[in-house]
Amino acid sequence: MTRTRVHPEKRKRKKRRLGGNPGLKRCRHHGYSKILSLSHSCPNCTTGGLRKSRQPFAARWAWCAAFRRIKRVPTVVSNYQKDDAGDSTRPVGGCGRNCLKACCIPDAKLPLYAFKKVNGKDLSQRECGELPVAFLDSLLLGEWEDRMQRGLFRYDVTACETKVIPGEYGFVAQLNEGRHLKKRPTEFRVDKVLQPFDENKFNFTKVGQEEVLFQFEASDDGQVQFFPNAPVDVDNSPSFVAINVSPIEYGHVLLIPRIFDCLPQRIDRDSFLLALHMAVEADNPYFRLGYNSLGAFATINHLHFQAYYLALPFPIEKAPTKKIANLNGGVKISELLKYPVRGLVFEGGDTLEDLSNVVSDACICLQNNNIPFNVLISDCGKQVFLLPQCYAEKQALGEVNAELLDTQVNPAVWEISGHMVLKRKKDYDEASEGNAWRLLAEVSLSEERFQEVNDLIFEAIGSDELDDTVQCDKEVDAVNSSAHPTVVVAGSQECVVLQSRVLCIYLYMPLRIVHVEVDEITAHLSSVGDLGYHSA
Repeated sequence: MTRTRVHPEKRKRKKRRLGGNPGLKRCRHHGYSKILSLSHSCPNCTTGGLRKSRQPFAARWAWCAAFRRIKRVPTVVSNYQKDDAGDSTRPVGGCGRNCLKACCIPDAKLPLYAFKKVNGKDLSQRECGELPVAFLDSLLLGEWEDRMQRGLFRYDVTACETKVIPGEYGFVAQLNEGRHLKKRPTEFRVDKVLQPFDENKFNFTKVGQEEVLFQFEASDDGQVQFFPNAPVDVDNSPSFVAINVSPIEYGHVLLIPRIFDCLPQRIDRDSFLLALHMAVEADNPYFRLGYNSLGAFATINHLHFQAYYLALPFPIEKAPTKKIANLNGGVKISELLKYPVRGLVFEGGDTLEDLSNVVSDACICLQNNNIPFNVLISDCGKQVFLLPQCYAEKQALGEVNAELLDTQVNPAVWEISGHMVLKRKKDYDEASEGNAWRLLAEVSLSEERFQEVNDLIFEAIGSDELDDTVQCDKEVDAVNSSAHPTVVVAGSQECVVLQSRVLCIYLYMPLRIVHVEVDEITAHLSSVGDLGYHSA
């Protein structure tokens, strides 16, 4: 048989596409942009691509994560934030980038999730995770998976080494070397919380339509509805849910309220209520939303919240609290205790809007007084942490220890909550609860300054009645840290063989396989409830 001659130029292009090594081929199971050795041990891959497997999907993903490496890439939230974004061409009209600006958005159609506005009765009777899979949960994960398969992410976050740091609180450490290299310079001042929107700087109208998962709007008839191809009503400025192309964890997305209004990064009542609705609709206790103000490590001055899944309690969720106020709308305000960052916890409310108004008014007060802050929304929207901080200010004044600065960790909402995203292998290997505590202690306001800020907040929300009781709130929403089971993340170097019986819990979302000792977790399963787990 005569062998077909391959043109030398085609051979060169193929070699470059395969990483310069002819012994490498693509594995479709790892995403179209991943290149792996012919001899790699993924149980679902062959040299010809993906072969069928009867393994649970979560198990396949965890196994594949063990054989992937994270790429060193710049920290960006959109592929169009790169300096060379203009070189990318697509077979579309307008500017050719398929963006969200006026040049491309007319006649565009995107999926629309119309949520039901919950009232006080619905909120009080609803238990977080009462259904095996909430529709928004399934939709978000399915769309996010689709974007991963299409190669839109700048690295595979499931390849990041992750471990739970031994200690009372169980801080989570992740090694993510790719997020900070070649980072673009910050495009705004870090000493001002409120700054005007600048359309000449990067904003979310410049992202590609392929990065948008769906529109997120309130339903007109009070019922949850989904439209796979809904027109984009630019005049009414819908809210979008888009991927973060440099994810910290599985399902990392951005909620962008009223995107075409081009709002700066500042909280208002409507936008915060939208974020709470998303937490309620997701109906998953492992799905949290976070907010960073300018000066508290927000990187883009265009209003947005972040959200992702972490199948563990955040350390901040396990910290004890002390009740300091009860408001007329049924909102309870507590103060964090025995945690390195001082903060307030907001819970309850006769309606979701009651809780939203109190928290957003507190945030507006901090914004107007130029106090940087972070917000964590947890427990399916029932619990909100408000955390004023001063790390960037201390950096500017040269008051941060050089050893901490060398870590290059920017303590934003996820780090403050206990998910430490580390950028150096050395810091990851030496991670300890003491090191995490020392870093976060630099973030916190002093006791005196914190009380001054509290006075401003309570004046803004119209509450002069503080509860003087000194008894700590006994209810902690996460598993008590003293009984917290040993957790091992598949795919990392911390995997060990437990000598006692082991239960493998395969989460609905294929981010990790978490191994815990049966004897230690059985007592807690009833309190967690049926969240759609599949036990092995």
